[in-house]
Amino acid sequence: MRHTFYLAWRYLAYHRFKTAILVTAITLIFYLPTGLRVLVEQSSEQLTARAVATPLVVGAKGSPLELVLNTLYFRADYPTPMRHEQVTRVQESGLAQAIPMYVRFHSQGYPIVGTGFDYFAYRGLRVVEGRQIATLGECLVGARVAASLGVGPGDAIISSPESVFDIAGVYPLKMPIAGVLAFADSPDDDAIFVDVKTAWVIEGLGHGHMDMTTNEAQPGVLAVEEGNVVANASVMMYNEITPDNIDSYHFHGDLSDFPVTAVLIVPPDHRSSTLLQGRYQRAEDVAQIVRPAGVMDELLETILTVQRFVVAGAVILGLATLASASLVFMLSLRLRRREIETLFKIGGSRASVGLVMASEIIFVIAGGVALAALLTLVTQQFGAVVIRALIRM
Repeated sequence: MRHTFYLAWRYLAYHRFKTAILVTAITLIFYLPTGLRVLVEQSSEQLTARAVATPLVVGAKGSPLELVLNTLYFRADYPTPMRHEQVTRVQESGLAQAIPMYVRFHSQGYPIVGTGFDYFAYRGLRVVEGRQIATLGECLVGARVAASLGVGPGDAIISSPESVFDIAGVYPLKMPIAGVLAFADSPDDDAIFVDVKTAWVIEGLGHGHMDMTTNEAQPGVLAVEEGNVVANASVMMYNEITPDNIDSYHFHGDLSDFPVTAVLIVPPDHRSSTLLQGRYQRAEDVAQIVRPAGVMDELLETILTVQRFVVAGAVILGLATLASASLVFMLSLRLRRREIETLFKIGGSRASVGLVMASEIIFVIAGGVALAALLTLVTQQFGAVVIRALIRM
């Protein structure tokens, strides 16, 4: 038996190119369905973990999926905004904690997330370098943002304009970095966090300007009417909030009318959650309340449906590959007829010769299955890392 296996092994080693092709084909036959299943399961866990940890989200009526992706993962298109009064509405209900979210702007490809201080405690985010935001215009950066841009406390980043030609005259805002957040293995690592009011400043809803009562500002004064100073276009609009000009920053209009993209709602118990959901069931209501876990489950149902078709295709492809491998073995036996006759002439029995040929097939299949199992284990270990990288793209 040992000599039989030796002959089979030496034949496969000699024809290494053909053996490698056959082993690769067998590996793909077994790996594609199992590897795909592992990736889908891990991607499902990655997508649902953050949704499950977020009880409720309030946003303007529209696509629930777009609202959830923008609010939780900071990746979807800018959803329809709603008025900040929706935050007050939840707070005054006394049924839940309300965390405002305004996710619209970017800096060097990274989302700028306008929110409140409660967000960091809710997500379990802590500052590992520097300090928490203290004044208007400051920001915190996620761990991957800091590593990618090579920035830290004391540096500054500038918001990206939404368009090349900004006829509204809204300038990019230079934001000092107050601190760097600890690595959380979540979308928060790829975000830049500011106070909601800072996000409004980026949008141009709040601004500062030079003191028009000083001598330096007199060339820009057109008239003084009943104590109000009317200035011309030469008045400088600041694009950086500093200790010297922060007192001049102000907002025009009622803050309750200012925009937010969503409100994270954290009810203390199931009863409060149910009561709060019931308050958003009126048809005339301009806002909607959604359960992120339910929205992501619907998305995953679609993904799983697609997965079934892909797995079915992989199985069909595997069967075709197996048939091709079988054909290769059969043609190989026909080409090796003289070799088989030689084995008979030197005393090999029919059973021994058949065992040599069968051993070659067993070695190829065993090698393919072993490689498929190894690839599956590697996928289980590092698949989540790949998925997170793809999600960040």
